[in-house]
Amino acid sequence: MSADESPNGGKRKTPTSAIYSGQVRHCRTRPRRHAFRYKAYWLLLDLDELPELSRKLRTFSFNRWNLFSLYGRDHGHDGGDAPLRPAIDTSLRQAGLDPKGGTIMMLCMPRVLGFTFNPLSVHFCYHRDGELMAIVYEVHNTFSQRHSYLLGVPSGDGKGSVEHGCAKRFYVSPFMPMGMSYAFHVAPPSETVRVVINGSDEDGPLIVASLAGTRTPLSDTALLKRFFLTPFVTLKVVAAIHWEALRLWLKGIRLVERPKPPARPVSVLPVMENSRAD
Repeated sequence: MSADESPNGGKRKTPTSAIYSGQVRHCRTRPRRHAFRYKAYWLLLDLDELPELSRKLRTFSFNRWNLFSLYGRDHGHDGGDAPLRPAIDTSLRQAGLDPKGGTIMMLCMPRVLGFTFNPLSVHFCYHRDGELMAIVYEVHNTFSQRHSYLLGVPSGDGKGSVEHGCAKRFYVSPFMPMGMSYAFHVAPPSETVRVVINGSDEDGPLIVASLAGTRTPLSDTALLKRFFLTPFVTLKVVAAIHWEALRLWLKGIRLVERPKPPARPVSVLPVMENSRAD
């Protein structure tokens, strides 16, 4: 069986590096309703191709300044500019999964003129045959902290939607309690991508956050177009976070004390206990 052939004889194809343009949406239901949406875009990047993309594209660089760039220290958990893949491979093995050289695609916002902030970066980890093996949800807060949730995808086709669930283990918003659970609903990258996160506490559903975008092949022309259509998107994200925080405070939503982050930078959950693929 060839590397891109599925067990049932069909062909699988892992996604290639691209741009996804779309929207971010948030809706909180209690104790006061609060909703917003913003235009945004993300890069889908093959971690093994970052040096090649940096050489190929004039407007994008890896680990050095450019109009668009990505630094290793912006992601992962070691805080350095080392390759991102080895750390994810280690976490996959801790989950009982063997990457065996399969593709890992990262969906994230790049640095724009040197500035970046990613509330959520998503790593889609594939088997060598192109089947989705696991998803790593890397969450960042505005206190320069990050934490990842690694959740495996059950054996199967994996081309449809993927559902995951886990307990909240990392402080994100100062207006959200820690005693929550997350339900992830994901449409992996193809012509579109979608990640929906439903957060619930002991009283039921509390918040829904989502990102969704449509694919464009990655090129200098496409990058320049996004820059002019949605300028300074990462700065816009940080400004929006603080603006929405002010709105919540004015609505009387109380602040939640920030605990210490988890001792381990990655919460690794066994495959069969957390996920379902449709």
